[in-house]
Amino acid sequence: MSSRGSLMFLLHAHLPYVNHPQDSAFLEESWFFEAVVETYVPLISVLERLSAEGIRPGVTISISPTLGAMLENEALERKLGIYVESRLELLEKELERAKDDPALLKIVQLYHALYAEAAELLHKYSGDLITPLKALQHAGQIEIITTAATHAVLPLLARPEAVRAQLAVAAEDYQDRFNRKAAGFWLPECAYEPRLNSYLKLSGFDYTFMESHAVEAAGEQAPNGVYSPYRTSNGLGLFARDAASSREVWSAKFGYPGDPAYREFYRDYGYDGDLEYLKPYLGNDGARRPLGLKYHRITGPGADLAAKQYYDPDEALARVEAHATDFLDRRQRQTDDFYADRGGRPLIVSCYDAELFGHWWFEGPAFLEAVIRRIRTERLPLQFVTPTEYLNSCQEPQEIAPGMSSWGENGYFDPWVNESNDFIYPAVYAATDKMIETANRFRNQDLNSLATRALNQAARETLLSQSSDWAFLLYIGSHSDYAKGRLEDHSANALRLLGEVIEKRVDEQALAALERKNNLFPRIDFRIFASVSKF
Repeated sequence: MSSRGSLMFLLHAHLPYVNHPQDSAFLEESWFFEAVVETYVPLISVLERLSAEGIRPGVTISISPTLGAMLENEALERKLGIYVESRLELLEKELERAKDDPALLKIVQLYHALYAEAAELLHKYSGDLITPLKALQHAGQIEIITTAATHAVLPLLARPEAVRAQLAVAAEDYQDRFNRKAAGFWLPECAYEPRLNSYLKLSGFDYTFMESHAVEAAGEQAPNGVYSPYRTSNGLGLFARDAASSREVWSAKFGYPGDPAYREFYRDYGYDGDLEYLKPYLGNDGARRPLGLKYHRITGPGADLAAKQYYDPDEALARVEAHATDFLDRRQRQTDDFYADRGGRPLIVSCYDAELFGHWWFEGPAFLEAVIRRIRTERLPLQFVTPTEYLNSCQEPQEIAPGMSSWGENGYFDPWVNESNDFIYPAVYAATDKMIETANRFRNQDLNSLATRALNQAARETLLSQSSDWAFLLYIGSHSDYAKGRLEDHSANALRLLGEVIEKRVDEQALAALERKNNLFPRIDFRIFASVSKF
């Protein structure tokens, strides 16, 4: 059956750069370990399985440079291996403990299979999960794009030099990692403002994504609303997020993830189990923490955590199939309505955080696989497309002037600038301003190796201070002390290094320690922060 419309799935994979080589069990590194086991490994397995069966996934994945660096960090890979092995050891004990409880045993077996799959895939690729993703892109199965170097909310960077640095470092990082130029760019937090058009185009990007109301604000310039691509006056391609298809998958309150049969995220065995029994699998301090083993289901609206019932994988899988059917029925109604009204084939752009699939919504990878399979097996009049192939096949998109926007709460920048986190910006801007001033000062000078290293590390620290993650963690009140400490450390590190270079007294030992800890962007050149010359 010919296509009545196209679906574009964008999964944005991002984590803040967390690397603590001096600590064998740092709490925040578990963000990475859990995401690998619950999201990245299952998604890679789904994509590889579909591809092997001749079903092209056709999804787009944005991998942030900070996440890419963590996936290629050998020290983190070793810690990840230890993490997976320790969970398998615990789960072997859990299989014995649950042998006389069929309901619990079924869940423990599910987790044992999950961690065994992670161990197998990590072994297959020697711990490097970038390799299978590169292979899938090379085979034309998926498209991979990038985002800002440290996921900064770009409209909040007052200096154009800072915006250019975030984009240029990201473009170089992608080229190094994937051996090709990045065609697309995910705006961190979907945060858009018009001055970004020229910076994105000059950095070599062909297209980007934005929130739906950015296009809706263009009024009559965008006659098809979010259902077709557009372009800026300088030729940058634009895709707008479809709110309906995003809400159905994203929202725990109104969407599929809130189904009572699905896994409960907030009840974790690390808090339920016997403390002495669990101590070998907790941190060095022996304090309770999440273990990623969650044995209960959502159960019902408003149910207290203590009243949650055991998770049933078979019941959850049945709901996945029902929700995949419902999702595609809704997309077909969207395409049919658009076709009847305008006689054209709409493009439905669905954008999600990748970590929603598996980590937050445990059944997410199975849902994605069911959706893709159902289109193929039922010969539905829908097709998955990637941004580049869609732009290559459609007519020249219409030019529009989008409005300022983000996908954050209230549609603009409230989560990243508010009374809970606005105190961070003087430190960020001070480090950024000093970095630009110093880059301009030394841009044309012959420097010794130590000074160059210090300036390059200062550039890394400045970029890390600009990450959107610190402001967001402060906003939601999660790991607030850690976020505040990271922001203060990076900005202070940058200012100290810049001062040492200017005063010609670089502390090489302290510099080396920072280079080991914050060791992303190995080819960075501090001159990326220099101002553009004007004649």
